[in-house]
Amino acid sequence: MINIKKILVSSAFAISAMAFGQGTFASSNYPQSYENQNSNKDVVSADKLLSAKELVDIKLNSMMNDPVLRNANWGFVVYDPKTKKVISSYNENASLVPASTTKLLTTETAMNLLGEQFRWITQLEYSGSINEDGVLDGNLYIVGSGDPSLGTNKGGAYTYREIVSDFISAISKKGINKVNGDIIIQTAVFKANKTQTLPENVVWLENGNYYLPVGTTYEINPENEKLIAKKGNPFSANKNFYYISPYIGQMVYADKFEGKYLTTKLPDAPAYLANSLRATLLKSAIPVTGKVVTKMTDIEPEKREVITNYQSPTLAEIVFYTNQHSDNALAEATLRMVGFQKFGDQTLESGRKAVMDHLQKVAFETQGLNYYDGSGLSRSNVVTPISQVKFLSNLMNEKYYPTFFNSLPIGGQTGTLKKTFSNVGNGQIFAKTGTLNKVKTLAGYMKTNSGKTLVFSLLINNYAGSVDQVKSRMEQILEPALSL
Repeated sequence: MINIKKILVSSAFAISAMAFGQGTFASSNYPQSYENQNSNKDVVSADKLLSAKELVDIKLNSMMNDPVLRNANWGFVVYDPKTKKVISSYNENASLVPASTTKLLTTETAMNLLGEQFRWITQLEYSGSINEDGVLDGNLYIVGSGDPSLGTNKGGAYTYREIVSDFISAISKKGINKVNGDIIIQTAVFKANKTQTLPENVVWLENGNYYLPVGTTYEINPENEKLIAKKGNPFSANKNFYYISPYIGQMVYADKFEGKYLTTKLPDAPAYLANSLRATLLKSAIPVTGKVVTKMTDIEPEKREVITNYQSPTLAEIVFYTNQHSDNALAEATLRMVGFQKFGDQTLESGRKAVMDHLQKVAFETQGLNYYDGSGLSRSNVVTPISQVKFLSNLMNEKYYPTFFNSLPIGGQTGTLKKTFSNVGNGQIFAKTGTLNKVKTLAGYMKTNSGKTLVFSLLINNYAGSVDQVKSRMEQILEPALSL
């Protein structure tokens, strides 16, 4: 606990001595301003008699009685990565819900295990033979690798239209003007779509986005998800069931509602790409006699040749987009690719294990940690402020640190921090934000007024008031730290 009494007593002695020496003493409440009898001399204020660290500690103590934070669970640490020492802290060992600051662990693990230049590759292949008339007696194959950015424009990714255009150009260059066969989707990365239990109190299937994991909300209290059955829904005539996420505030849907839980289905990853390719081939006067077919695995694959491939943006670009926009879908897909690369399995459990193995390898303080998903949407995630700052401090020694650092939003300027720290701290805070209902978090780096780089973590759970009010308190807490 911060010794505020000691700070105030020592400061009071200093102020009293100065006032006595100048022959004046102002009898107003602390802090107070002093000036000597010569009005031309500079004003001496109390804050100039206190060190920057004392001002940080005083601000922390004042926040303990703030109406927004008084009954909240929160912790804060400012850490010097050079001396490896805590400068100031409050509840540094408390296990708190980190929200999207969880993405720091996910994206850093991916950069460590996969490398900055890693790319997902989607290949276009063909089987059979091409005769002299340009007729392919065989099938076209689209071989997916779980690219989370496919067709989205995220991080510089191509749109579906651009990918299809490149594929058709490559097909034409190959001399193919007719396909006597199917377009087969091969998603070997996803060996099986086993039903998994979804993390508690979280919405995973947003607007039919296949990159979020399949599973069931069995054993999850439906009341926490604010379920709304299909009946009376004006937006759709089909039999899907809609409900409102209490955390993202958007309408989402599930395939099944039985009164107790929801089960969601994972669509085939490149299905939209394959259907777009077939439709565009037909419009381009390249007939396709067959249809789009999905094969998860192929026990006896036919011989195939590569026509072309599409490569995703680099992992560095994906991480940049993920952290700047706090993109849940990219984070979850990245987690699964980490699991696949290490264990040959794309499940949530493999991703978790890969991340935890990595964290233990880099000496992350796992006491008080529960890493439950890749995005931070689940309230089952918990972490301590002290473990976050030590993790971020150690990360500064990694060769990919500059890339990782540049992926973080900048206070008052970019990403999810663009509208925060617009005055004090503008351009000095580099951090990942996190937001859930009554959870607001921030963890990253700050460039102080003296040019130091410090690491900080500020995790606030169960605050009172509005999001804007708690954001204001976060700014007030960090403001004096900028003078360290």
